[in-house]
Amino acid sequence: MKKNLLIISLCLLHCFNALAYKLTAYIPDNNPTGTGVIVCPGGSYFWLDKKTEGQGVAQWLCDNGIAAFVLEYSHGGWGAFAFHVRTPGRSFPAGFNDLKRAFEEVRANAREYGVRTDRIGCMGFSAGGHLVMHAAEQMANDSVCPFFVAPMYPVVSMTHPCTHKRSRRGLLGESQKQILRDSLSLEHHVPQNCPPVFLMNCNDDPIVHYHNAELLDSALTANNIPHHYEHYETGGHGFGATAAKTTPEAIVWKERFLEWLYALIGKD
Repeated sequence: MKKNLLIISLCLLHCFNALAYKLTAYIPDNNPTGTGVIVCPGGSYFWLDKKTEGQGVAQWLCDNGIAAFVLEYSHGGWGAFAFHVRTPGRSFPAGFNDLKRAFEEVRANAREYGVRTDRIGCMGFSAGGHLVMHAAEQMANDSVCPFFVAPMYPVVSMTHPCTHKRSRRGLLGESQKQILRDSLSLEHHVPQNCPPVFLMNCNDDPIVHYHNAELLDSALTANNIPHHYEHYETGGHGFGATAAKTTPEAIVWKERFLEWLYALIGKD
């Protein structure tokens, strides 16, 4: 009995810790382009893969002369996942508000970080991919609109049969109103002034069905949004920038992204 109470207490403690906003900077010695990237790890909106999709990605960007900022945004927590409970402030729009706050923080400290205020983009993985793409759609008319967004093997739809139901529950909680599901289905809300998008996923993804990314690619194409879609047959899910966690085919995304980014900067 005491052991069960301890487990429950630890899970509930994680629920509250999941509310903590944290932004960790990785600043290169030399950033010739003045580019900064806010990195949003995945984790089904219940937890965050801080190591592989956070630290690993940020260090890779930093090693390539790009400032990176790992965002630990509000999410459900293991307790919510295990016990189907909901604590106010964890569900939508908490994570989105955290991302807006991160943009404001990086912009406010741009000189210290060595970045240009007009070259701050964001990259997200899985549920983090949903978060950054939602930000692109909602912030298109804001002064803090991302320079670009890079949703990687992203969760996209909250209504289509390919929906990743765990992420939907993590984002919206146990009570999911249809109006929220509709408003957070990214394929239906791409604005005409959406920032450029770099999109990547794998056909053999065992977690988030590849059709999510195809829906977003189709929506971006229909709205004439500049974007690049890297679509691999193999590679799986959750690998971030770590070659050992995916296939030689899929890890090429890192080279393709840098090529795309430098071409985008050249047009800026």
